[in-house]
Amino acid sequence: MGKGKKAGKRITKKQLSQQLEQFFSSQPGKKLTLKDIFRALHLDTHPLKMLAMDIMEEMAWDDFITKKGENAYQLNTKGQVQEGTFVRKPNGKNSFLADGSDKPIFVAERNSMSALTGDRVRVSFMARRQKHIKEAQVIEILSRAKDTFVGRLRVDRDIAFCVTQNSTFVQDILISKKKLKGGKTDDKVLVKIVQWPDENHKNPIGEVVDVLGKTGENNAEMCSILAQYGLPYKYPKNVEDAAEKITGEITPEDVAEREDFRDTWTCTIDPADAKDFDDALSIKKLDEGLYQVGVHIADVSHYVTEGSIIDREAVKRATSVYLVDRTIPMLPERLCNFVCSLRPNEDKLTFSVIFDLDEDANVKRSRIVHTIIRSNRRYAYEEAQQVLEDNGVVDGQGQPAPDPGAAGYKDEYGWELCTLDRLAKKLRERRFKDGSVKFDTEELHFDVDEKGHPTRCYFKRSKDANKLIEEFMLLANRTVAESVGRVPKGKKAKVFPYRIHDNPDPEKMETLRQFIVKFGYKVKTDGTRGAMAKSINKLMDECEGKREQKLVQSVALRAMMKAKYSVHNIGHFGLGFEYYTHFTSPIRRYPDTMVHRLLTKYQQGGRSANEKHYEELCEHCSDMEQIAQNAERDSIKYKMVEFMGDHIGEVYDAHISGITSYGIYAEIDSNHCEGMVPMRDLDDDYYDFDEKNFLLRGRRHHHKYQLGDPIRIRVDRANMERRQLDFVIAKDGDDGKTDAHSTSSQHDDTRAAISDMGNIAAEAAKSRGRHQGKGHRGSGKKKK
Repeated sequence: MGKGKKAGKRITKKQLSQQLEQFFSSQPGKKLTLKDIFRALHLDTHPLKMLAMDIMEEMAWDDFITKKGENAYQLNTKGQVQEGTFVRKPNGKNSFLADGSDKPIFVAERNSMSALTGDRVRVSFMARRQKHIKEAQVIEILSRAKDTFVGRLRVDRDIAFCVTQNSTFVQDILISKKKLKGGKTDDKVLVKIVQWPDENHKNPIGEVVDVLGKTGENNAEMCSILAQYGLPYKYPKNVEDAAEKITGEITPEDVAEREDFRDTWTCTIDPADAKDFDDALSIKKLDEGLYQVGVHIADVSHYVTEGSIIDREAVKRATSVYLVDRTIPMLPERLCNFVCSLRPNEDKLTFSVIFDLDEDANVKRSRIVHTIIRSNRRYAYEEAQQVLEDNGVVDGQGQPAPDPGAAGYKDEYGWELCTLDRLAKKLRERRFKDGSVKFDTEELHFDVDEKGHPTRCYFKRSKDANKLIEEFMLLANRTVAESVGRVPKGKKAKVFPYRIHDNPDPEKMETLRQFIVKFGYKVKTDGTRGAMAKSINKLMDECEGKREQKLVQSVALRAMMKAKYSVHNIGHFGLGFEYYTHFTSPIRRYPDTMVHRLLTKYQQGGRSANEKHYEELCEHCSDMEQIAQNAERDSIKYKMVEFMGDHIGEVYDAHISGITSYGIYAEIDSNHCEGMVPMRDLDDDYYDFDEKNFLLRGRRHHHKYQLGDPIRIRVDRANMERRQLDFVIAKDGDDGKTDAHSTSSQHDDTRAAISDMGNIAAEAAKSRGRHQGKGHRGSGKKKK
């Protein structure tokens, strides 16, 4: 390559452009950093480096090269025609995501061919206009993501229409009056498309598959959310019939091939209204200052055989779904609540991890065995927490119960619970010291009346009794993963489903670093996993209790990646574990059932499972987990809007929870309901959006709205159909009354903002597979 200087003459822009073109063309497929480029072309002066950067920006604009992050480029080897996924927006600003890329390309509505979100499409890139963004046009729809849609029915004299949620279609779905299945105007319906829009017909044509109920009725709205995401809202009768035939009888042969823990003290700790107890803890004191702690998990795979009708339905569902007022189970009720549930004073078959722990909770020995147990006590979380507090535990301070002396522990099983709590706190302390990321989390809950109408909205935080269970489930999951994944050097581990969590997004970490500098904080943006995790924890500790705490936590969470399932282990960044899996909730998660089956197979000397088959199952389970979370989120939004619909015109203290180019998201301090102040209602100035600093800035008066700022809002509109809550900024002297009853006694000003961009804050709580406590999770399932 050429050098920065030629015979004493300054290199021209044209010459440098040619050198850059040759350099990139000679290395197709390779990501080249600025440092690589400057070194290779001997660009060792500041003016030459600046000139090269300007040229590369132009080359990227012309699509000759592609920008990779802030400081790297790569030769663009893709042609003008590409395939990928279409994303439709209600405002017509649709986009295309090419395979292998996360950068959206704008597709105008006139160029979309009526493609819908998730559709596989082939596009052609349009000639780029000067100073205009890159555009594409859909030239072929390769496959449709779905063909059933939820909407509100409108029946006219001669024809009927289905108006879909958020205007999915530009034109409403036409339905023949013969295909209504008894549906009437304002019914919520599930509609199947039988003819897609084409050159001759702008409207899609459909037929009603199911009538879900009247718009606005609780059951109809909850079923609509499930149907919208393709999730089941009914359990197939043939699967339930198959489950009814399972007696749950334990034979002498079953007992003979298992370790018997029926004489060891065992308990379950669950929400007060739970019926499906899938995990239990046992404890007894051994000699030499050791404690034997057993983590016992319902042995679902003993009853649900691979390939059976129940198993096929479980694979399809992959996870239980928790809406505000109900749980949609992965397995039939017969198995969830009776046969597999570890109910007190009943013999139950379990798959267990048995630990011998010393006083500092160091694992001296462990084994994974099939067992039979008999639970002595079923505790609700509140009951277990009360036992701990009666024995001197102060919630949230991290200290175990003090020595009771001669008086002994209070409660019949005070020693057992307090000892488990003490050991769990040692495990937790060591976990954070070893690199687990420390984000406090809370869950939004609703109290609902008999009609499903929300009467109270509040956040509930995890207490010591929750954390006790959490730590032992994490330990069991980690131990199971290590038992298969950790093999001698030179030996290949057998195929196994892991729960993996990648390092934070480097670009977003750099955004975080630049953002927190203004508050005087620092954070590592690269380095080892442990160093980055410790740096994030230090940041969380430093900002705790400060005004900017929520703001910093929110931006930090957005840098986190999404945890998922895979047979290709990369470790778990959020938990700081090299090996991690999900073993502790086979009633609610299919990956746990997969893990149980493979463990049993490998313990019996079986060969490694088919890698491709299990990776496909892992991908399916990860996808279904995300879909279930989206449905949960929509049910929360709906109840939030329904709840605040009773408080139109009232004024509340709030803080800014999100900044976008189209408005401000604000969260009410007293009840945590979130709504938006649309940009059109900020009429005191013209505001510019500063994306990097998460703020809006007025052009004339320079007033700023920034993430985390306290504001006072008035509830303006509650649109149930769109699940949208609109606020306006309250003016001085606004006499709207706040609703004092909506404030929860559980409110905690240090709540961490959970982001869609990364959910590692809740990953430890997912160790058990269900949600904590009563409220928006329906039957109170705890998701870990």
